[in-house]
Amino acid sequence: MKDTYESPLSARYADKEMKYLFSPDKKFRTWRRLWIALAESEMELGLPVTKEQIDEMKAHQDDINYEVAEAREKEVRHDVMSHVYAFGVQCPKAEPIIHLGATSCYVGDNTDIIIMTEALKIVEEKLVNVLRVLSKFARGQKDQPTLAFTHFQPAQPTTVGKRATLWMQDLLMDLEDVQYQLSKAKLLGSKGTTGTQASFLELFDGDHEKVKALDKKIAEKMGYAGVFPVSGQTYSRKLDSQVLNVLSGIAQSAAKFSNDIRLLQHLKEVEEPFEKNQIGSSAMAYKRNPMRSERIASLSRYVIADALNPAMTASTQWFERTLDDSANKRISVPEAFLAVDGILNLYRNVADGLVVYPKVITQHLSRELPFMATENIMMDAVKRGGDRQQLHERIRQHSMAASKVVKEEGGENDLLQRIAGDPLFGVTLEELKEVVKPEKYVGRAPQQTVEFLEETVAPVLTKYSGVSDDAVSINV
Repeated sequence: MKDTYESPLSARYADKEMKYLFSPDKKFRTWRRLWIALAESEMELGLPVTKEQIDEMKAHQDDINYEVAEAREKEVRHDVMSHVYAFGVQCPKAEPIIHLGATSCYVGDNTDIIIMTEALKIVEEKLVNVLRVLSKFARGQKDQPTLAFTHFQPAQPTTVGKRATLWMQDLLMDLEDVQYQLSKAKLLGSKGTTGTQASFLELFDGDHEKVKALDKKIAEKMGYAGVFPVSGQTYSRKLDSQVLNVLSGIAQSAAKFSNDIRLLQHLKEVEEPFEKNQIGSSAMAYKRNPMRSERIASLSRYVIADALNPAMTASTQWFERTLDDSANKRISVPEAFLAVDGILNLYRNVADGLVVYPKVITQHLSRELPFMATENIMMDAVKRGGDRQQLHERIRQHSMAASKVVKEEGGENDLLQRIAGDPLFGVTLEELKEVVKPEKYVGRAPQQTVEFLEETVAPVLTKYSGVSDDAVSINV
């Protein structure tokens, strides 16, 4: 429909798998799974629930009668009770025990946790695939010297591969955060209206052990190790804040990468992939804009800002619950996941097609390295019997003159020629060119890259060897 707003995150950026997780169908199917888990657990603990009733519920677990639920919601204005009613229409034998003892948050909150957990697993796999791509790039470029920058001013050289390891290290930190969040995933369980489990205690005639066992059984049936030990009516909204902080961290890492690529593309040293028929500018046909990197930065900014939503919600909840969280959660959590899904697709696409221009990189190095090599040149001259103070002053004079040629006259750096022509140094131009070979100034960058890839990254990729590396497609 062209006359109704549609979120660009859904229409343009996120994959089908992530979009389905936050769809109504996924939510309502999960509700039914939770109702079945509740009924089964209640039966196993001695409540008057029969296997026939449960089998009837299972038979209709996935064929949701949406039209009945929607019609009922128009009457009662309550989504959970409308779906309880619709499920009961399909399951007349089970109808009396569906949702027995539970509150709306039993299905609502447990479902939210299940969906966020499954979404984090998608994020986890996509992070691994970005790391795979960057690992290949870093290994292939481990020996390529390039100017490093501090304050975006030329500094001691590094290698293109070593720079890529910095991007990877950020992502590994993000992956650790995702792993930690998944490692402590737990459900709300069945806690009742204010978290006291009073309704379930009544159902089980005051048997506290059975009420505790109910929580445990539901969690196990839904594939979780446990539940929050205490809660109000809802799970602590701090969980949403923690999860979105993890997503914000990924966005921060991706934005940093995209900024580096945009700056490198300006320098014409490294470019993001450019499609054969891609148009860079409607006015300037020659342009090759870093559009995908810009999109990463744009979506990342959204996620970083969006992470404030659950933080504010968690901090403003009243006692056992208020409902001012609901509308915000429905927007902020899904949109953050959809945005990160799109960000990681873009990150992988850009990283997988990076184009490196060694000749441009070498040209930039040749302009700056003579200045950086002056200390080595001076020390060599001292070893040959020169006066350190005299040599330092002469180097300073030559450097200032060469810098003037570069900055004021737009010429090439002629510092080496000036030093070679100065008898005080007693060195030829050929000898000086040997001194300023770029690979002599990258320190341990190549070795650091290999060590990082083999000792830190390889074990992680081996752990995730079963993760599919199918290519991603970018919609726009």
